[in-house]
Amino acid sequence: MRIAHVSDLHVLSRTAEHWRSMLVNKRLTGFANLWLKRGRVHRREYLLAVMAAATANCDHLVVTGDVTNLALEHEYEEAATLLADAARRTEVTVVPGNHDIYLPSTHEGRRFPHHFGKFFESDLPELACDLRAGAFPCVKLREGLALIALSSAVPRPPFISAGFVGHEQLAALKQVLAHAAVRSRMPVILVHHPPVDTRPRLVQLKDGLVDAAALRSTLAPVSHGLVLYGHLHLRQRHTITTACGSLEAVAASGAALDHQDASVRAGFNVYDFDKTGSVQAIEAYVLDPIRGGFERRSIDRAAASARRVS
Repeated sequence: MRIAHVSDLHVLSRTAEHWRSMLVNKRLTGFANLWLKRGRVHRREYLLAVMAAATANCDHLVVTGDVTNLALEHEYEEAATLLADAARRTEVTVVPGNHDIYLPSTHEGRRFPHHFGKFFESDLPELACDLRAGAFPCVKLREGLALIALSSAVPRPPFISAGFVGHEQLAALKQVLAHAAVRSRMPVILVHHPPVDTRPRLVQLKDGLVDAAALRSTLAPVSHGLVLYGHLHLRQRHTITTACGSLEAVAASGAALDHQDASVRAGFNVYDFDKTGSVQAIEAYVLDPIRGGFERRSIDRAAASARRVS
């Protein structure tokens, strides 16, 4: 089985939609960032090339959040169309990122599950929590794998992009991991924010996964598996040591990013598994904007102080 992994699509809207509301809430800073920076480094043509290549030869596409930029209805609709097109070629699973749950109003209005709920329908719905972002954990049992999608996305004040999984969802995750159908498979955890973060604690509280340690503690009984994430706009790889083994935590960069650094530039990750669920290969496919196509690369182990590419 082959899983392709994309993250941080940041589907952009440059229309004047909700302009008045942008002037009085967090979208004002996001909209300014869109015009000053994101419009230059997130390229739609890169995103379309990445989505086409990622879905061309995989059994499952996973998207680890930030499919939109400002959680505007136009962005939701455009991103949903993009993912529906991908779903015609392969199965798709999506988790929310902080940009998808941008304001309390979009969170309370359940706009993310309204547009993307069909991409996280669980095989074990009785174990899911009814969150504003959707029903999570979502479990998909496929061959030797158990894909377990979590939500770490919550609305935050301006200039804060941290997330958390929360006690309720972690308790549900513990039940999921103990389920017989999951225990007999290789777990592949999907979450937006980084489960391992070597940056200073104050930076993590502002921009990371606040309860990353609690998530890792919940994963302690797991002997092997993967944790796939995004958010940092940087391809990197960590090992999470558990009580009885280890998991590989692997990040995908932004799917539309224009950047000189190949560990940042637009692309997607690929994970190959045998029929038992054992990992056979972990690689990145990085867009080559000059020669065209994608260059296959290994994913480096994270440095002691991981950076975030804005």
